[in-house]
Amino acid sequence: MALTPLDLAVFLAFFAAVIGFSLFKSRRGRGSEDYFLAGRGLTWPLIGLSIVAANLSTEQFVGMAGQGASEVGLAVSAWQLTGAVGIVIVAFTFLPRFLRAGIYTLPEFLEHRYHPAARSLMAVWTLLIYAGVLVTTVLYSGALTLNAIFELGLPEGVWLIAGITALYTAWGGLKAVAWADLFLGSTLLVGGLLTMKLGFDATGGAPAFFADNADRLHMILPADHPTLPWTGIVGGMWIPIFYYCGLNQFIVQRSLAARSLNHGQMGVIFAAFLWLLVPFAIVLPGIMARQLYGAEIDNPDQAYPLLIRNLIPSGARGFLFAAVAGAVISSLASMLNSASTVFTMDLYHRHLRPRAGQRELIRTGRIATLACVATGGLLAPQLADPRFGGVFNFIQEFQGYVSPGILAAFGFGLAVPRAPTAAGIAALLLSAPLYGLLQWRWGEVAYLHRMLLCFAILIAVMAALTLHRPLPAPRRLPVRREIADRSSPAVVAAGALVILLVAAFFVVFR
Repeated sequence: MALTPLDLAVFLAFFAAVIGFSLFKSRRGRGSEDYFLAGRGLTWPLIGLSIVAANLSTEQFVGMAGQGASEVGLAVSAWQLTGAVGIVIVAFTFLPRFLRAGIYTLPEFLEHRYHPAARSLMAVWTLLIYAGVLVTTVLYSGALTLNAIFELGLPEGVWLIAGITALYTAWGGLKAVAWADLFLGSTLLVGGLLTMKLGFDATGGAPAFFADNADRLHMILPADHPTLPWTGIVGGMWIPIFYYCGLNQFIVQRSLAARSLNHGQMGVIFAAFLWLLVPFAIVLPGIMARQLYGAEIDNPDQAYPLLIRNLIPSGARGFLFAAVAGAVISSLASMLNSASTVFTMDLYHRHLRPRAGQRELIRTGRIATLACVATGGLLAPQLADPRFGGVFNFIQEFQGYVSPGILAAFGFGLAVPRAPTAAGIAALLLSAPLYGLLQWRWGEVAYLHRMLLCFAILIAVMAALTLHRPLPAPRRLPVRREIADRSSPAVVAAGALVILLVAAFFVVFR
């Protein structure tokens, strides 16, 4: 697909405006709280759009659309729909405790609940999963998309994306990221819905498309399905969902920066509403790509880029280029900002330089940002190897190593106030080797079932340690911020509506 001078002008003008505006909005406030948590002053629209922009990137556009084009079909939407329910639950359970504690990072919360060693362990796991999996997959899938659509080389695409993102993330911190996401989140959703509209036109209209693809439009797959059985959705899927939505720094960090509890909760619920558009903006286009160009698809990850390359008319390509690049850059910026926050506050400030001043902490955060993006850039081209089984599968499989342990440590620790330090540390230490053993012994079993089994074993270990030596008194968590004791009725009603809409979707497409 050749870009005209007008397309390039639209693309460059869009990103110049976004980056310039985000840096302008983040120019004030030079303390660590301003840099890492936007001065704890984000409002709910910014929080919601920023969460959406952080979540939806080309690993979704490429990976989820690829799963839609495969035998999984519409059922892959279960990840985003159950995520919408999960993030609403998180808004009313985890979030109030996190805001009252006034924490910078989620590992910091584990120190208050268990021990400094638990904080350090989670910080290390977080950095490994970000640099080795999340940043890497975003860079790879983004470069793959740009290669398929615009014939830009894979290494060149990786470093182009990395360079643009590192520029404003390292300089402006979370405030710059959040303001940029206001534009990028809107653009990528509009771009996805535009692609769906063009796909319907190419397949003969919505009624014809739904009739021709009825066998792929089911949310509930057989229990023996190798990738996404309905039993996995009911059981194991909730482990990565609660980890991702409630215990994942780059998603939760926006809520930690909320002006108040109501702003934090409403922002999360607003994001959940927008997530309900994902089946239409991403998954249905993947199914359309298979119907229209199935003979040309060698790898499922090619589905969405192939659809875009063939359907987008000249004149709209600059906007599309901005939407695709924006999807990558917004997610990558969020991950880099969160990785730098965890490294700076949980490792550097906590263990290496406890007396570091504000300028030193910000400088360290910027260096950590650059180091993380460089690591991801070096690893990203390796994902082209077929043994990884596609971007989306790679993400879910490898998050299985850490999500059961982190969810067990937080969930059990909050539900059982007398759980000892040993219980939390055991969950964090045993998660990766235990899941690795299950993958080695039962690799043919759906990874959602392996996650559920791993989580159950870890909870059993924590329960045994608690029965053996419980804390003499419940561990009291700090209260550093005075926030409302109750959620507003509007917040509660909005959360309930999201859950009802998700249930209706499963019923209609069962």
